[in-house]
Amino acid sequence: MPARLKQKKVFFILALILLGGFLLVRNPGSKKEEFKIAKVERKTLTKTISASGKVTSEREVNLKFQTSGEMVWVRVKEGDTVKKWQAIASLDKRELQKRFQKYANDYLGERGDFEQTQDDYQETRDRKLVTDTIQRTLDKAQYDLNKAVLDYEIADLAVKFATIYSPIDGIVTQVDIPVAGVNITPATATFTVTDPSAVVFSANADEVDVGQIRLGQEATITLDAYPDEEFRGKIEKINFTAVGTSGGGTAYPVTVALTQNEDLKFKVGMNGDLGVVTATREGVLAISGSAIFAREDKKYVWLVTGGKATKKEVKVGLETDDESEIIEGLGENDRIIAKDLSKVKEGENVVNTTP
Repeated sequence: MPARLKQKKVFFILALILLGGFLLVRNPGSKKEEFKIAKVERKTLTKTISASGKVTSEREVNLKFQTSGEMVWVRVKEGDTVKKWQAIASLDKRELQKRFQKYANDYLGERGDFEQTQDDYQETRDRKLVTDTIQRTLDKAQYDLNKAVLDYEIADLAVKFATIYSPIDGIVTQVDIPVAGVNITPATATFTVTDPSAVVFSANADEVDVGQIRLGQEATITLDAYPDEEFRGKIEKINFTAVGTSGGGTAYPVTVALTQNEDLKFKVGMNGDLGVVTATREGVLAISGSAIFAREDKKYVWLVTGGKATKKEVKVGLETDDESEIIEGLGENDRIIAKDLSKVKEGENVVNTTP
């Protein structure tokens, strides 16, 4: 092919490309962009507050000895069931009992001294001739007697406190020192008893949600141990005092009773989630919350009419985690763009990519 003819052919192809680009710029609406399109439908919307928590017991006691000594017997182990006022463990009482006897003897001696002093000064007191010196003698006798009484009572309590009793029915969940023959202090031996009939689910509700929770509200609980089951209860306590969260926020503990735990299905420490329904709307127009965007304190959607996208202002009612109630601006079966809203332009031709 001659060079001149070849050059003309190249110029012709370039001219066609430029012409095509010019026509495309002049008529941008001829290209259809693909978007996910959804219909406006009537639904029942339910707003639920969720919070993570765990199973605890409202009746749990930590039992410790009041004094140091050698632990001579332990009658429980972890997992044992105990009755109220059942003996759990005891210290060696021999030294304590001897000390008690000593203070009992001291008390008897001081009692005799006190009565003798009273008799010695009876006539003086009757004649109202008590001097300051005599009064100090009488006061000291009274003081010594009072001290002897206190020592006697403390020694008696030490003997009684040398044995630990459970104040509740429950299960032994912790035994620090399970064997006898060990010298312990009040800080080194703890026995924990938990009442399984008083288990509750406790969760920390965020402060932005707690205002919508009320005592007596129905609640649902799902536990990690039973993922296919849902348990129901009622809100029985909302703490007045806030707690800090791991993320630095503020939350309020909320408690739901877990009833009928005879088979010990609910165990202390089980993790799960709490759900509280705070509002329900039936038969309302609803769309995905992701289809709504805001401009200058107003809310809009991209309404698809005749294959074109049009910005449409809407008024929103109840909002859940995923969907929003539409009060004004849309009708049932209207079609809207549901995703990639930032890519949409006013008047743009759109095609539905929804499967």
